[in-house]
Amino acid sequence: MEPVPSTPRLRPANLVSILLPLAALVGLYFPVLTSLAQDWSTNDNYSHGFFIPLISGYMVYALREELRRVAVRPANWGLLLVLAGLGQLYIARVGSEYFLQRTSLILVLLGMVLFLWGRNFTKKLLLPIGYLLFMVPLPAIIWNKIAFPMQLFSSAVTERVIQAIGLPVFREGNVLHLAQTTLEVVDACSGLRSLTTMFALAAALAWFSDCATWKKWLLFFAAAPVAIFANIVRLTATAGLASVYGEKVAQGFLHDFSGLFTFIFGLALLMLVNKSLQSK
Repeated sequence: MEPVPSTPRLRPANLVSILLPLAALVGLYFPVLTSLAQDWSTNDNYSHGFFIPLISGYMVYALREELRRVAVRPANWGLLLVLAGLGQLYIARVGSEYFLQRTSLILVLLGMVLFLWGRNFTKKLLLPIGYLLFMVPLPAIIWNKIAFPMQLFSSAVTERVIQAIGLPVFREGNVLHLAQTTLEVVDACSGLRSLTTMFALAAALAWFSDCATWKKWLLFFAAAPVAIFANIVRLTATAGLASVYGEKVAQGFLHDFSGLFTFIFGLALLMLVNKSLQSK
């Protein structure tokens, strides 16, 4: 019989080996982290970014018992990932490319885990660390390439739904002309914000779900139709109210509340999908 690997205990030497690299990492990436937090606080499209590290941390916490049973076998080639991530950080700083600066942190984290604890440990933490990708805003050039077609798509679908319920509407591109007012489906209403948030939520739900792997993937990809449907419901409700009560109803508190409604409605739909997958 092979000896069972002993469970690593958190001794002072082990604690120092964890805290020192983390302190160095935070010091190195402090400007990157502060700019990232600033984006979360000013860019409504990524306001969910504040929750991503918390969810990732909880994922690691949920794995604590499994991690205790994993044999610690440090892998020196993890340093290659660390060096690759640091190289990416340097090049991105020279080129002022924020997306690459921020994603380099994830690569460095993976390399550190691999170097300190080994491949089996890294496999366990691959998804929790990879989940941090959801906190990084997409480059503006990519975001705009996706957002505008989604604006047109959302406008076209909303026009058909409004016509189906008997309200007069005429569409020009992403502008809806109603009886009482004119509404423009701007970037914030394109559905891309809902899409990014729903994918982040779906990934977390899938990770914590007890479903089979294929069902978890199904739940994850269900985020796309859920986000689009929730956004169309939001736009239709806003346009319908504006058609009857005028443009003021589509501004201010109601506009902000409709965004919150989209999030809650989408989350409820995802949980419903998750429940239906678990019952089969």
